[in-house]
Amino acid sequence: MARADRLARTDELRSEREAEYREALIAALTAAASGKQGLFDHNADRRTRAAIASVIEELTGIGEDVDAMREQLGMPPFAMHQEFLKSRGPVGPQAVGERKQAQAWLVRLAADVGRTS
Repeated sequence: MARADRLARTDELRSEREAEYREALIAALTAAASGKQGLFDHNADRRTRAAIASVIEELTGIGEDVDAMREQLGMPPFAMHQEFLKSRGPVGPQAVGERKQAQAWLVRLAADVGRTS
């Protein structure tokens, strides 16, 4: 019974942390969509990286916490965090800019809410 209670608490905390991640990501995406560079690290500029480092650290920390809880619960890794990490880094000359990429993420996240509500 105690194990089941611990797992239930872990699952509840996981759910809360995933919501926290989503909120932090939406805030970062909103700033990027407004023109703040660096979230997707397309240009690999040191100053831009330094300016956005705290946001990336926060998202990575929450994402790692969620992944650890998901592993403990026998769940797959946190897909939203994995997708965000994959979307970062250098891109080719034909790729959309960070602003448009952030807007596309916001549209997708809004559509996901509509499907789950």
